[in-house]
Amino acid sequence: MPDGRRRLVVVSNRGPVGYDRSPSGERIVKRGGGGLVTALRSLVAHHDVTWIASAMSEEDRAVVAEHGGEAFDETARDGSPYRLRLVEHDPVAYDRYYNVVANPTLWFIQHSMWGLSTEPDLDTAFHTAWDEGYAVVNAAFAAAAAAELERDPSAAVFLHDYHLYLAPGLIRARRPDAVLSHFIHIPWPQSDYWHVLPEPLRRAVHEGLLANDVVGFHTARWSRNFLTSCAELLGARVEGNVVTHGGRRTVVTHHPLGIDPAEFDELKDAPAVLEEEARIVASRPEFLVVRVDRTDPSKNVVRGCRAFGRFLELHPEFRGRAALLALLDPSRQDIPQYTEYVAAIEREVRDVNGRFGRDGWTPIVLDVADNFPLSVAAYKQYDALLVNAVFDGMNLVCKEASLVNGRDGVLVLSENAGAHEELGDWAVTVNPFDVLGQAEAIHAALTMAPEERRRRLEATRDHVRRNDLAAWADAQLADLDALG
Repeated sequence: MPDGRRRLVVVSNRGPVGYDRSPSGERIVKRGGGGLVTALRSLVAHHDVTWIASAMSEEDRAVVAEHGGEAFDETARDGSPYRLRLVEHDPVAYDRYYNVVANPTLWFIQHSMWGLSTEPDLDTAFHTAWDEGYAVVNAAFAAAAAAELERDPSAAVFLHDYHLYLAPGLIRARRPDAVLSHFIHIPWPQSDYWHVLPEPLRRAVHEGLLANDVVGFHTARWSRNFLTSCAELLGARVEGNVVTHGGRRTVVTHHPLGIDPAEFDELKDAPAVLEEEARIVASRPEFLVVRVDRTDPSKNVVRGCRAFGRFLELHPEFRGRAALLALLDPSRQDIPQYTEYVAAIEREVRDVNGRFGRDGWTPIVLDVADNFPLSVAAYKQYDALLVNAVFDGMNLVCKEASLVNGRDGVLVLSENAGAHEELGDWAVTVNPFDVLGQAEAIHAALTMAPEERRRRLEATRDHVRRNDLAAWADAQLADLDALG
């Protein structure tokens, strides 16, 4: 485009803002939650964006009614204008879509988390949820995207994540010449694991994605798995990073998501962060291990706490001198697997603290709350950062924390986190299922020579600054440009 601004239709389950009412009854605008909103912020700042997302709250639905379901003008926090189109869903359909199919089923499949000898049971309720929930909500998103393409056929559609696997095919059926790109922010498992889904449903997932011109992932590992799945489950032809199926070509790419360094340069000195940091400093032991996660089973918190207990058992000289600060954001508490996991975390923490705690020293300090200033303060104070995810599409915690840490902290990183592909050379690598290995990795991190600690953190920091959020956004647009 002559002015360098691209017309984009961004489609995601959650939007950049949500609406509510203040105690005095005035409408208020709240920033949308989740890393995706942050990741796409630079697109809004530099391009002509229409963002399609679900209407989540009663006030969101009131906004939909006011605008007759059409897009309307909104303004980002930095003053950038964009258009927002909220899609209102039937509450029962949305619950089936989100709480039965997308989470936990697709999420658990893609993080390889089902214990297949006992779960899942894909019974009548699940098939109903797929047909009358997931398919229905995807169709509503596709209709909204197609309507925006009617308004501006030259716009490219940029879909996101596992909530919308059916939507690209539905858009393509309405607009055969549309330019469609889909970025998947979570892992893609090996093809055998997709056999958890019945054959028609796993075909629908893959064929829906192959209706896109571009499918993107964070890492080469996840993109390779997708290419293999397409070949083995669909019989598609794969040549390099191009999949040909049903007469269409889809380019499969990978670009690791970055963060905005300027945001964290500012955040680290924010009054709320400094206040939380002062509290940490006042009570911290000699050695502080930190983890910042959601209470999601994929984050592997229970094994991490167990590993810290094993570390104290094997290295008694650290008792009274080291503690684990676990800051956990409550996640998806409407889903039984998630509420049960919080209870399992609490049991493990009680067990470790009961075995090793004494007056004046608590081995594991657990804080289950949404408190981002506290997380940033903990980033600044860790001596070791524990990221031991079972599987993770990327994991931005390791990137955020490295930028603000002031103690030459060492990253202990799961080999199954997407970030390991970038940062593994400067981390202490762990297998997320090896509790003993994680215990010894914590010890290695806390006893590492000061000059080596500094070298690793500085290398990580340099990489994160060079491969930032803007670079990721530019890479997505370059993929579209390369289509010709």
